[in-house]
Amino acid sequence: MDTWQLLIEPLPLPGSRNMAVDEFLFRSLDARPRTYLRFYQWERPTVSLGYTQNMTKVVDLEFCRGNGIDVVRRITGGKVVLHHREITYSVVSSDTATFTATLAGSYKLISRALMRGLELMGLAPTSADKAPPFYAKSDLPCFSHPAQDEIELGGRKIIGSAQKRAGAGFLQHGSIPLGHDERLLKSVSLLRDDAAEIQMTSLSEALGRPAEFGWATERFVAGFREFFQVDPEPLVLSPQDMESVLAIERDKYGNEEWTLRGRSL
Repeated sequence: MDTWQLLIEPLPLPGSRNMAVDEFLFRSLDARPRTYLRFYQWERPTVSLGYTQNMTKVVDLEFCRGNGIDVVRRITGGKVVLHHREITYSVVSSDTATFTATLAGSYKLISRALMRGLELMGLAPTSADKAPPFYAKSDLPCFSHPAQDEIELGGRKIIGSAQKRAGAGFLQHGSIPLGHDERLLKSVSLLRDDAAEIQMTSLSEALGRPAEFGWATERFVAGFREFFQVDPEPLVLSPQDMESVLAIERDKYGNEEWTLRGRSL
């Protein structure tokens, strides 16, 4: 039997800590089918880079440093994301019987659970068609266009996700804006103010009222429960677990040699 565990972070965390917890869960996978479902927030605005991205092409580092915006590099792929006033989810699993052994297969299943969560909020999500040909090879940020099978509300992207796989295990995490600041996104991602409109929305915009982390997270958890027919056990990281998380943060996500790879410090 697959074991599901649910971790809802009670307080916003620094970006480096958030990435370290996700990687700790990913490293915790073994041959047994196991799934972690996590929801978290960010202590302050943070830009995250995809694993292979060239920072000089996608992030205005000087603007970020001058405006109190952190920068981290993910172990997952994808494009640059500004994490600000959002819910972030992560699914970490070694259960190929449930999620399949492919990126596309697990991505679609997780999307359907997330869509069910949006439906429980009274919204009507749809799955995006293929993105414009230029988008995949561009340096545009993640939320500039929906990619194939990503989730839209009213034709605008509401969730942006990225994945890493190793053997039977994978980590997929994604950004779900509670609100959004298009001007700030353009500033951190080197887009001009007159650049093409960002094709994104937020839960608050879609609902027509402020959306709170706790309220929305409850519905996403319910969406996963309904779609996958599971009842996750609450997970609390032990002091020993946190020692491992802090070591990953210190050695990788809090280390500029990892974050600014390819740029002279």
